[in-house]
This record gives sequence, C-alpha cells and structure tokens, in this order.
Amino acid sequence: MAFLPVTYKEMKERGWEQPDFVYVCGDAYVDHPSFGAAIICRLLESRGYKVCFLAQPDWKSTDDFKRFGEPRLGFLVSSGNIDSMVNHYTVAKKKRSQDLYSPGGKSGMRPDRADIVYCNKIREVYKEANIIIGGIEASLRRLSHYDYWDNKVRRSILLDSSADLLIYGMGEKQIVDIAEALESGLPASEITFIRGTVYKTKDWERPYDYIVLPKYANAAKDKYAYCESFMKQYENTDSVIGKTLVEEYDKGWLVVQNPPEKPLTTEELDEVYALPYMRNYHPMYEKDGGIPAIKEVKFSITSSRGCFGNCNFCALAFHQGRVVSSRSHESIINEAKKIINDKDFKGYIHDVGGPTANFRKPACKKQLKSGACKNRQCLWPKPCENLEVSHKDYVSLLRKLRALPRVKKVFIRSGIRYDYLIYDKDDTFFKELCMYHISGQLKVAPEHVVPRVLEKMGKPSRNVYDRFVRKYEEINKQLGKDQYLVPYLISSHPGSDLNAAIELAEYLRDIGHNPEQVQDFYPTPGTLSTAMYYTEMDPRTMEKVYVPKNPHEKALQRALMQYRVPSNYDLVLEALRKAHRTDLIGFDRKCLIRPRKITDSKVKQKETFSNCKKQTDFKKKHSKYKRK
Repeated sequence: MAFLPVTYKEMKERGWEQPDFVYVCGDAYVDHPSFGAAIICRLLESRGYKVCFLAQPDWKSTDDFKRFGEPRLGFLVSSGNIDSMVNHYTVAKKKRSQDLYSPGGKSGMRPDRADIVYCNKIREVYKEANIIIGGIEASLRRLSHYDYWDNKVRRSILLDSSADLLIYGMGEKQIVDIAEALESGLPASEITFIRGTVYKTKDWERPYDYIVLPKYANAAKDKYAYCESFMKQYENTDSVIGKTLVEEYDKGWLVVQNPPEKPLTTEELDEVYALPYMRNYHPMYEKDGGIPAIKEVKFSITSSRGCFGNCNFCALAFHQGRVVSSRSHESIINEAKKIINDKDFKGYIHDVGGPTANFRKPACKKQLKSGACKNRQCLWPKPCENLEVSHKDYVSLLRKLRALPRVKKVFIRSGIRYDYLIYDKDDTFFKELCMYHISGQLKVAPEHVVPRVLEKMGKPSRNVYDRFVRKYEEINKQLGKDQYLVPYLISSHPGSDLNAAIELAEYLRDIGHNPEQVQDFYPTPGTLSTAMYYTEMDPRTMEKVYVPKNPHEKALQRALMQYRVPSNYDLVLEALRKAHRTDLIGFDRKCLIRPRKITDSKVKQKETFSNCKKQTDFKKKHSKYKRK
C-alpha cells in the first residue's frame, strides 16, 4: 500500500508511461476517506485505472499541469473539500489568514474559483483533453446560482470552466460509469446519459423528459425568475422523483442536469470505506508542519450520508440529498480497528457520525420507494406523522465501539439533531450520550429563538429546544454529571431584524450564556436561505423577507449576541437606541448594559445647558416686555 504518484519520477517508478487520470486538487494530498479526492482516486485505482495526484498546482503558469503529460482518459478537477471562495474569505469578505487544507495551514496555495482557473490552465496546454469537474464547488454551482462574492447571479460553472462534464453529489457511481464510457472510446463531451452529471449541448434532442428552467439571462436580472429557477432546482434533488433540468444560455448553449444519482447502498458504502487509504497526509508535507485538517478527522469515522433535517441555510441536501444511507456495523468496526492500530492513537475516537450524527436511516419507509417529499419537510415545522424516530441501531453501534480494546472514549462531535432526539420516547441514547460520548459540554444548534427567524431557517420552535435543555439537565442530574450545553447561533439570517437580535440577546441573558464565537449568516450557493438573501423574497411563497445586508447593521446584530464584551458596548448601545429598547440600559437584572458614567455626565451637561438657555431666553423676553 502506498500513496498515489505525485511526481513524474514516482509515476515512472511504477512502470507507467502514461496515467489514465490526473486528479487536480485545490487541497494538499491527504489520503483519508474524509477527503473526497482520496475516495475518488482509490475507487478508480480499485477498478484498475492508473491515477496520478496533482495537489495545489501553481496556477500562474502551465508547468505543473504538464507534470505527468496528458492522461489517457482525462483530467479530474476539484477545488477540494471546501468551496475555494469560502476557503479564502470570511463572511465579511476579508481574506482568511489560514488554510487548514494546505501545508502548515498556509493561505494562498490555491486560486479563487479554483475549478475555473485549473480547467482553463489545462485547456491552454491540452486543447482536446477530457476534463471532468466535481466536488463541492462544482456540485453547488452546477446551474445558475447567486454568488455572494460577486453579488450577482453567475452562470453554470460548467461553462466558465470550459470542462466537458460535471459530476454533482458524492460521485462514486458516476466516476466509475464515466471511466468505463471513456475507456470504450466516447469523448467526455458525448457522455450525456449518466445520472448525477451535468453536460452542455446545443441540441434540444439530447435531454429527455425534462423541466425547462427560466433562461439564464432572465434569472440573472429578474429576481422573480431567479426564485422560479431556484425552486425547480431545489425540488429536483431526490434520486427517485428528480427530473432532468435544462437551462438555456446565449449562443444556443444548453446546460442539462441529469436526475440525481441514487444514494450508495450499505454494501456500496462499505466497499468505498474499505479501500486501502494511507489515512494521513503525504509525507512530502512533513517539512512544512503537515496538513492541519487531518487532526480532527484522523481518528474520526463517517458512519452515514445524507440529511433529512434539511435546514434552509445548509447545502447538504443539495449535494448529498435528503435520504440517509449508512455503513454496516462491521465496516465501521473494521475502520475503528485501523484507527486503534495507528501509532498516534491515544484511546480516543473523536467522532462517529455524518452530516447529522444521530441519523442512521431514512426518515421513513416511503422515502426508499417514493423518494423524499417535494413540498414537505420531515422535521419542520413539526415532525411528519410518517417519521420513524429510533436510536436503537446507533446505540448498538456505539456500544460495540466502546467495547473495543484500547478505546477509552468514543466522542460524538458531528451535529446531534436535538429535536429528533427529544422526539424519541426511549431515553436510552440520550442517557448514554450524556454518560459516555461527551466530555463536559455538548454542542447543539438551535441557531435562533425568534419564531419568524426560525421559520426562515427551517428550524423547530424554541419550545422544542427548551424541552431538550430541560431533559438534558434532568438526565445529567440523574447521572451525577456537571455538563453544559453550548448553543450554536447565527446572526443576520434572513428574517432577523434588530428586534429579533435583541430578543436573542435577552435569551442569552436569561440562560447566562456568553458565546465566544458568533457566526454571521454566510450566503453560499445551493441554499434556500441564500436565495432569500439575494432576492429578499421567500422562493416558496414569493413573500417579502427582511434581509440585513448593511455591514453596520450586521455588526449591530453580531454585537448584541456578545453584549457582555466591553468592545461591543457602543454597538449594543446604538442598537438598543435604534430599536427604542433603552429599557435594557440600566442596573436592573433584565438590562443588557449599564449606562456609562461619562454618558450620564454628558447627558446632564446637555440638559443643564438646555435649561440655562431656556432661562436666558425667558429673561430676555421678559425684560423686553417690561421695557415696553
């Protein structure tokens, strides 16, 4: 077992004259199943294909792209585990100082819009090469989409990148089918029949049984047309009921999205995670301090995919789908044994989960046959009557992991869906979660507490979270444990005005929580919340939505969530005055901030000056009257 070739010399040492595929990646080379690039490459290797890995090539010239020569079947291009713009910029559009997916955490190792830049560099050198793009950046930008960084609707990344074919979703089935089609002699531009792919054509005869989206030119300038386009995309992400989508561009180009690929079965997932990963970054990065991103996942296990929680600000449903699929216990135990045998293992498995840790099966039996409901959510606004709530399988799995030799503790760090947990009438998992799987605190994501904001987020009502909090405290008391809850909260989400932000601050006051970090809503491609942010409408109803966009107002809302921080005082004071909530300035327990002495003296000086002026004016008038 060895890493894939990363140099021409290593390729030649394997006796290869030419690779079948060159995988070009915006991340450093980490051969671990938490990295999509590793999965795709090892899967192709298992099918007998020769794959070379080109990590973080220098995009300012074409030299790196010629390292292995032209591959026999094609280039595979991905920005990496994260969209390159999210990787580079904060929600305030400021450059990040660190990149966890680069050597030593160094930033600037990939370009903005990496997929586009890499593909165009390849095309400079190899005019006729097959180029297939995939990964999160390609997947979420597969059709017209609002781009927060350009503040406009951009066209499909397939056109801007000059790639021949785009894979959306996780991609394992698609890449094998594409490789076989290429091997048979078909060019990538002619591969138009594979589910979970997007292709471009000028021939209306190519797509079959399709839905036509509004033309890109209309969606780009008309927000009503954009909402219509988004909703058609949003409603066709399920592999059972999803239709082919066609979007028309100028010069006669059509971008065609084939229906989504079916989720991998348990057997297929097991095969993927049993591939011979090195489970670490390439040793060439040791001199730079390694790759920081491996620290959190090296001793973690992915147990499932998909999420029927479907929060409006999350793109997971758009990328992985709403139907949950899981690995077998045997597969997970085998991976745990590999972790235990690692020389750096200290007895702690950091996580066993997925997009949502406590989802291990589809929401209901109906989903497997009829797909996820198009116009109905599983958990919001209330749990669907067909929802099957059970943690029995997860409890059984965790018990097996805890029983393994040398395992001191099995943590659960990926998100726990607290509403799904509280709906379970059997407290076994809740009790074992508190007893064995957290250490001092549990992080959960209510995101907000105000009903009109929660409605736009697709999150359950506050009373559901309050029920969870009471139950958590009750169970910990029974177990004799002193453990805390850390709520994740989002500021400036569509629907949140200053009054909503103040109500959230009051909630934080009442529970005595002072968040160390606050996450501003980040409008990334592929989410319903991003469509609301851009259009200031809810695409589901076309009703107007209040959206805080002004940087200063966003700063006010963020400061209210951290009203105890001294440097936020002036912002909190301004926010309370703007919202006419000066009742929250004072010495009472309900107040958020106290008045400053200097502020009081200035007010008194102003009042004194005003009174003196009035008295002077009165005396002047009175004296004139007397003289008359």
